[in-house]
Amino acid sequence: MTRRADEDELAAREAEALDRAAAARDADRDADRVVSPLADADDRVIETALRPKRLADFVGQQRVRDQLSLVLESAVRRGRPPDHVLLSGPPGLGKTTIAMIIAAELGMPMRITSGPAIERSGDLAAVLSTLTEGEVVFIDEIHRLARPAEEMLYLAMEDFRVDVVVGKGPGATAIPLDIAPFTLVGATTRSGLLPAPLRDRFGFTAHMDFYQPAELEIIIRRSAGLLGVTLRDEGAAELAGRSRGTPRIANRLLRRVRDYAEVKGNGVVDRAVARAALELYEVDEQGLDRLDRAVLEALIRRYGGGPVGLSTLAVLVGEEAETVEVVAEPFLVRRGLLARTPRGRVATPAAWEHLGLTPPEGNTGPGGLTGPGMATLFD
Repeated sequence: MTRRADEDELAAREAEALDRAAAARDADRDADRVVSPLADADDRVIETALRPKRLADFVGQQRVRDQLSLVLESAVRRGRPPDHVLLSGPPGLGKTTIAMIIAAELGMPMRITSGPAIERSGDLAAVLSTLTEGEVVFIDEIHRLARPAEEMLYLAMEDFRVDVVVGKGPGATAIPLDIAPFTLVGATTRSGLLPAPLRDRFGFTAHMDFYQPAELEIIIRRSAGLLGVTLRDEGAAELAGRSRGTPRIANRLLRRVRDYAEVKGNGVVDRAVARAALELYEVDEQGLDRLDRAVLEALIRRYGGGPVGLSTLAVLVGEEAETVEVVAEPFLVRRGLLARTPRGRVATPAAWEHLGLTPPEGNTGPGGLTGPGMATLFD
C-alpha cells in the first residue's frame, strides 16, 4: 500500500514537472517576439524603474483601482491586514505592479515568489513562517502551485496557521505552527485552473482588462520621460495603436523605436520615425507581427479562408501546433481576424481586408465568416 502511494506521488510530481517544462518552452518561444506580452530579462530590469509606486499614479483599470482603493483604505483605518487579493488577466497588464502598490499603500514589506518556485509544502512553510505581521506575500502564476503547497496555503490563508508534518508513514506527526497575519496577493493568467477552495479564500478578486489606446499613450509618454526619450504626441499615438492593448509591449516598442531614432535619426520619436522603426521590426498598424501575418496568409492564400485544422495550419507556418494555438491565435481572435469553429480555423472578412484582399462572395457562414464550405460549417 505504501509502495503504491509512493508510485502515485512520483507520477504526480513527474506530471507537474512536465507541465512546468512545457510552460517554460512556451514562454521562451513567445519572449523572442517584440510583441510578446511576456517579460524577458531586459524587460524586468526596465520595468522596475518604470513602475508607478502609488495607486493614484497607476494608469488604466479604473474600476479595479477604485475597488482596491476602498479595500486598502478601510484596512489601514482598522489597523488590520486587508483581505487576500487575487489578480487575474493576460500577461503584461500590471498585476505585479499592483501587488507592489498594495504593499506600498499599506506601508508593509513584500515577499515575492512564484507558483513554479514552490515545489513542496516545505518551501511554502519556509516563506510563511518567517513573515512579520501585516507583510504582503506575492505569488505570481499561483495556478501553477504544487498540490501539497496549495493545500497548506488553504489553512494559512484562513487561520494563519500551517501544519508541519514530521516523519513518514503511520508515525508521522503534524505540528501546528502559528504564523503572523499577512495579506496574500496572487496573480494568474489562467484563473480557470485555480481550484475552487483556493479561489474562494480570496476576499477580493479583480480581472485586468486590455488597455485603450488613449491610456497607452499616457503610459508611453510617462515612460519616455523616465527614459529621457524625446517623444512627439503623434509618435506616442502610433506606438499606442500597435501595442496590442498591453503596457509591457508599449514600453518595449518605445525602447526599440528609441534605438532606431538614435541610430538612424536625430533622437526624436515622431510618427515617421515610429512607423519606419516598427516596419523594420515587422509590427504592422494593428500590432500583428510576422507569425500573426503568416497564420492569416496561410489560411487565406492557401485555403481560401478555411476552415483549416490547427495541425495543418502549424505545418504551413513552420511552427508547432501549440505555438500557433497559445502564442498567435488569442490576439487574432480578439482582433476579430480569426475564428475557431467546430471544423477548424476560419479567416474573417476583416482578415481579408487586412491583407489587402477581397473576401469571396457567397459561401458565407454565421457572423460573416467566408471560405469554402462555410455555408454548411455549422450544420
